[in-house]
Amino acid sequence: MSAGASAWSEGEQARINDFLKHLADMLAAEMKEKTQTILELTTRIDMQDEKTAERIRSAEYQSLLRKAFRDWAGTESEAKRVLVRNLLSNAAGASLASDDVVKLFLQWIKDYSELHIAVVGAIYNDAGITRGGIWQKLGREPVREDSSDADLFRLIFRDLSTGGLVRQHRETDHMGNFLAKPTRKGPALPRGAQRVMKSAFDDGEAYELTALGEQFVHYAMTDVPPKIEFQQADA
Repeated sequence: MSAGASAWSEGEQARINDFLKHLADMLAAEMKEKTQTILELTTRIDMQDEKTAERIRSAEYQSLLRKAFRDWAGTESEAKRVLVRNLLSNAAGASLASDDVVKLFLQWIKDYSELHIAVVGAIYNDAGITRGGIWQKLGREPVREDSSDADLFRLIFRDLSTGGLVRQHRETDHMGNFLAKPTRKGPALPRGAQRVMKSAFDDGEAYELTALGEQFVHYAMTDVPPKIEFQQADA
């Protein structure tokens, strides 16, 4: 480093110093976020419950903590930081999902955008809602079918569908088996009319969360109320 620094001009040295300062500020901000998350987490875990106390000492829960903080770069916003906090809080006490599933939820928080998460929330609060209904519920203005916004909306549904969070509504039998949809032939078009592809904002197909999607909402989008209060000192 000393040998390299001796070759830098004064202007280059100033730019390097500025770069290092921004890097240090970024690392300091990340550490502050992690510290806040840990403090909020400790206020939400019921340490008086023996099962919970045993759970957070387990190798499995420690593995969840390591993954959460190792993947911290994926929590690029306050909203995602809260999702991670909720997930770790609920994973300390709830046993609805296995730790492998919880790790998948952490990966989803890292990989999916806030708009993905907002779509999941819209479907959870209104099962059977259509794409068009979701777009309106998100407060978005109408756009053309060939617009970038429409392409993004289609991509979000492809991501969530292939990722296993959402699906089109399906009927089931008494054993929980999904029933095949009857094939239907579309109506005849008037002379000269042309068929168009299904709209990105279709109002015909109803959507619902999968079992994984329901558990994701329970773990990541449901806050555990603090059991004690803390006040973080200013740095």
